[in-house]
Amino acid sequence: MQKIIFATNNQHKIEEIRAILKGQYEIMTLEEAGIHIEIPEPYDTLEENAREKATTVHKLTGLSCFGEDTGLETRSLNGEPGVKSARYAGEERDFAANIEKLLRNLEGKTDRSARFRTVISLIHNGRERQFEGLCEGKITETPRGEGGFGYDPVFIPQNATLTFAEMSMEEKNRYSHRAKAMKQLIQFLLHA
Repeated sequence: MQKIIFATNNQHKIEEIRAILKGQYEIMTLEEAGIHIEIPEPYDTLEENAREKATTVHKLTGLSCFGEDTGLETRSLNGEPGVKSARYAGEERDFAANIEKLLRNLEGKTDRSARFRTVISLIHNGRERQFEGLCEGKITETPRGEGGFGYDPVFIPQNATLTFAEMSMEEKNRYSHRAKAMKQLIQFLLHA
């Protein structure tokens, strides 16, 4: 089975990706690959941050790898929190505080439409490819559900009634932006 390093140590993301791949590839975390650094996300776009993660890992290992960056973009807040989604309420990456800030900023807004956007940067055989996945939906007035992570308790995907946090992993992956980007990545790898 081919090994690919995923430039993250976020166990929630790893579990999602492994569930999507269903054993087609062995996905290694940074830690499992022996990389013990925090890769910065210094750029203003998801594309550049995903590329930064992938190129950093590739330079360190020479192995096939991918980096990913995801943002929640709300229409009535001009795309906020976007690329700053993980640090919306501050550098400490506190998702309860991020959700609280988002809901506060949306108070009184009638348009609660939003979308999750994931960009994956893959470096395979020395070449980079990028894949994008989108999930349209809306923001709830209050958090609902115990599952998932990040903004999952306040995001309902289009054509659904449950938030991501109320769904099983399998249900979430039917809608998921990350799953859509990963499917493109997998199709590419199967024909590379």
